Amino acid sequence: MPTIVPEPYRVKSVEPIRLITRADRERILADAGYNIFFVKSEDVYIDLLTDSGTSAMSDAQWAGLMVGDEAYACCRNYDNLKEAVSSIFGFRYFLPTHQGRAAEKVLFAAAVNPGNYVPSNTHFDTIRANIEAVGGHAVDLLIAEGLAPTSHYPFKGNMDVERLKRFIDDVGAQNIPLAMLTITNNSAGGQPVSLANIRAVKEVLTEYDIPLFIDACRYAEKCLLY
Repeated sequence: MPTIVPEPYRVKSVEPIRLITRADRERILADAGYNIFFVKSEDVYIDLLTDSGTSAMSDAQWAGLMVGDEAYACCRNYDNLKEAVSSIFGFRYFLPTHQGRAAEKVLFAAAVNPGNYVPSNTHFDTIRANIEAVGGHAVDLLIAEGLAPTSHYPFKGNMDVERLKRFIDDVGAQNIPLAMLTITNNSAGGQPVSLANIRAVKEVLTEYDIPLFIDACRYAEKCLLY
């Protein structure tokens, strides 16, 4: 029998949910054109659409709301964020945005020109949309194991380094303003990326003088799970 390890936390809040009948679920899906983005959240029993902020907040998060500094400028929350970003990533400068989609729009509007290519392991849907909105091409270079549902390879989010090399040679480094790694690889089942793969991808890109951008959304949970 497999060992089941419970989550290392206790939920601090609850919210009532309801399970509608199978017939109602079938009707709602049909009315939505089988597009889950058109299904009302109140009709969803278990939400598997995203892992971004749909679960209960921790006691520390709730407490943080009570001690937050809402000043218009130079608030202590900004200093806390700056310290966290610096300690984790070593960045001197950073640009806070309210949501990842806003950050993507700023980045690709500034960095990508029509006809450019942006390779990644697997582009998230909003990232792909923002690249294509400015006339760029979002290219996925996921390893073969990442497309095999029965594979138990531990890092199925890795980028195929050899394919990356061939792709750069095919389209030309001058047509690739940046490359990306989505560490949680949500669009391919939330599979993780290994540190070895990150280093190998960075080594290739450095050879061609192509900057590497990392989508690190929810990376901490992957560190916990893997």
